[in-house]
Amino acid sequence: MREILYLHGFLSSPQSQKATQVREYFAKYHPDVTVYFPTLPNIPNKVSEYLLQYVERNLKSVENGLKVIGSSMGGYLATWLVEKYGGKAVLINPAVKPFELLQDYLGEHVNPYSRETFTLTEEDITFLRQLDTPTLTQPDRYRVMLQTGDETLDYKEAKAKYQHSLLVVEEGGDHSFQGFENHLDEIASFLVAST
Repeated sequence: MREILYLHGFLSSPQSQKATQVREYFAKYHPDVTVYFPTLPNIPNKVSEYLLQYVERNLKSVENGLKVIGSSMGGYLATWLVEKYGGKAVLINPAVKPFELLQDYLGEHVNPYSRETFTLTEEDITFLRQLDTPTLTQPDRYRVMLQTGDETLDYKEAKAKYQHSLLVVEEGGDHSFQGFENHLDEIASFLVAST
């Protein structure tokens, strides 16, 4: 059983461009791989419980470690899950300290995909801090894709945290990771070639 979990970022969804590219790529080139695209709660203090239940309920191969693709906040969550369950993750412009970044986002938001309105609170920030993984047990479990032109996150934070991981650092680009589709072969190879 070959399975991958895709985790979208804050204010995103499984309908995002990267998620769609992953869905189409695996359907065409690796139809034997099941890719799961959960819709993560917009409110951070609900995310960890939701993810733990989702993994236990849906992923059959969890006892052998997870295979995860995480973008932005999804990269932060992917790291937390891999440190908990084992496995491997591909992180695309991952958030390293979202509990600091989101201080500037306290208040009401509307998810542009679901149109859901929600309020980000200090409690959410505290909760995110509890999911932090300052030390990676096995850095080689991570393939980390960064673009220096990321306008949302400082790529140097991820470069420092994952310095002993497989790093792909591209000049320019942006937070969405321009040209992401050109890396899907390498992503698939890293996550499923040896399983």
